[in-house]
Amino acid sequence: MVQTEDHGVGKRAGWRPDKLREHREAHGLTLEESGEQLRLVAEQAGLKGVPAANPQTLSQHETGESYPGPAYRRAYCLLYRATEPSLGFRPALPGEETNFEVTPLPEQRNGSHVIAVERALMRISDGQGFDSYSWQQRVMEAWKRRRTGGDPHRPCVVLVGGYAGSGKTEFARFLTQLTGWPLVDKDPLTRPLVEPLLTALGSQPHDRHTELYRTKVRPAEYAALMQAVYSHVTCGISTVVTAPFIAELTDTQWMQRLINRCASHGVDVAPIWVQCDVESMHEYISHRGAARDAWKLERWDEYLETVDLDLRPAVPHLVVDNRMGAAISLADQARQAVGAVPA
Repeated sequence: MVQTEDHGVGKRAGWRPDKLREHREAHGLTLEESGEQLRLVAEQAGLKGVPAANPQTLSQHETGESYPGPAYRRAYCLLYRATEPSLGFRPALPGEETNFEVTPLPEQRNGSHVIAVERALMRISDGQGFDSYSWQQRVMEAWKRRRTGGDPHRPCVVLVGGYAGSGKTEFARFLTQLTGWPLVDKDPLTRPLVEPLLTALGSQPHDRHTELYRTKVRPAEYAALMQAVYSHVTCGISTVVTAPFIAELTDTQWMQRLINRCASHGVDVAPIWVQCDVESMHEYISHRGAARDAWKLERWDEYLETVDLDLRPAVPHLVVDNRMGAAISLADQARQAVGAVPA
């Protein structure tokens, strides 16, 4: 049993804290030097949740006294250019890429940054009836076109859905950074309207679980979100939109109306479902500290009754396997590699 960074206690199956020390020593770093570089890497990557990164904290990680939180694990992976399994944080998932031997240097011209992006995109797989390879190529070409110009494809609306804490927002941001397509994120877009509306109706501003929210507020929230998306569609602009979309992606009629409306403007639709495990979702939600998640955390078992890990969209779609944070780890690596190569 070990102490976790959110002050809970739990046994981490397959955790090998000694691997973290081995990587640090292989890089010739002291605990102090590792902490300084960890803070720098986290700052450059825009990661929140890597506070002090002092020698005492890092020592606890390496000795197994404290299991690193998600932001720390992501920062470690970036610092050592490694994956979570290779750093000993967890066992590898079946078929998971565990070696990431890309050293992104400004003078590189051997295509390693392209390999980094390709590996990250491999986490997108066929869900049901959707050609994942062709869509991966579309994203790759969009990224390359940002440097060369020209676009042989029709515009595309990418719906990135999944349960709270699944990593959908991080993956949506990764796609926008590759393609340059605008990101429409439900929470920052609708929160300034949703919270005052809930208050005016006599509820709490962070209510996301009552019948009042589900019947009176949620429909208006998603209507506002989709109006922002349609404004891009009518202009023929590819867009990445992220929200849970639990009800929408499983509603064949809702999806078909969206597909038809987009098709009338010459725009394709690519639904992506972000698959995650319960433990990782709980960890992500706990560490992001959002007020809207308080009810979920306080009544976790009750909330889990509403979660169906086998849920998938009702139309042809793609799936991102982000169990144990595997997809986001590769996305971090790809972003670091791409960022080191001049546009």
